[in-house]
Amino acid sequence: MASSQTELLAEKIIPTIDFGVLVNGTPDQRSGMVQTLAKACEDWGFFMLLNHGMPDRLSDEMLEAFTVLFEKCWKHYVKIFVHPEFHSVPKPLNFRDISKDYSECTRAIGLELLKAIWEGLGMEESHINEALKLGSCFQNLTGNLYPPYQNPDIKFGFVPHSDHGLLTLLYQNGVDGLQIKHQDRWVSVRPLPNSIMVNTCDHLEIVTNGKYKAVLHRVLLNTEVERMSVATTIGPSLDAIVEPIPDLMNEDFPAVFRGIKYRDYLEQQQSNSLVEKGALNLVRLS
Repeated sequence: MASSQTELLAEKIIPTIDFGVLVNGTPDQRSGMVQTLAKACEDWGFFMLLNHGMPDRLSDEMLEAFTVLFEKCWKHYVKIFVHPEFHSVPKPLNFRDISKDYSECTRAIGLELLKAIWEGLGMEESHINEALKLGSCFQNLTGNLYPPYQNPDIKFGFVPHSDHGLLTLLYQNGVDGLQIKHQDRWVSVRPLPNSIMVNTCDHLEIVTNGKYKAVLHRVLLNTEVERMSVATTIGPSLDAIVEPIPDLMNEDFPAVFRGIKYRDYLEQQQSNSLVEKGALNLVRLS
């Protein structure tokens, strides 16, 4: 009973952001939504994105294409780099076109969200975009398949971790399992229909000097049904040196992180067995 109450509570309190208001609202409506987004990033590091404009057809086709891919290659996890250079797999035959459209759509959504985030922080969009070289931003596309699993000794399909990059956009097949850590407790997340789940990542925490935290999240295994998700991460350019924004620092709030080239951070993350915020802690100043 306690578990059900936790899920119901989570469904009510996790912030929602109306993307349509950000891009098509009046100046007053947009300003209000920018502030709502800023609060969601600071308090939660996680929100549901509604009215995002991605066609339901494209989301479902992307899930189906990954499902067929897993049937062919017997893998439960596939990561593909899609920007600034687009890569794909040769089969299934329609995977390239679907993944290209999906990547372009999520990248446009992610960059628009970052524009609103910079605005909420009082930052000049052109300045921060230039510093992070977002014109050649790094983006990957990841398919995750979690088959039903009956082993009581293994509870997690993904252990607690934070993501590299600035934002991760997640689309799921509606099966429960995702949990985020909020105020030192794990909260189950049940996505609203046609929503995209968005979480803040390591390099947004670095850029904001800790004002916005990279949220820890994990995935619980389901014993009865298959869970499928597609994640796309938007990051700085691989050659960008990511460091705290000077305007967010002063004598009372000095730099929390040292600057690091995004490429070096990824190499460092991949070469270490790190969980939770292990990679981020390596660039944290004492």
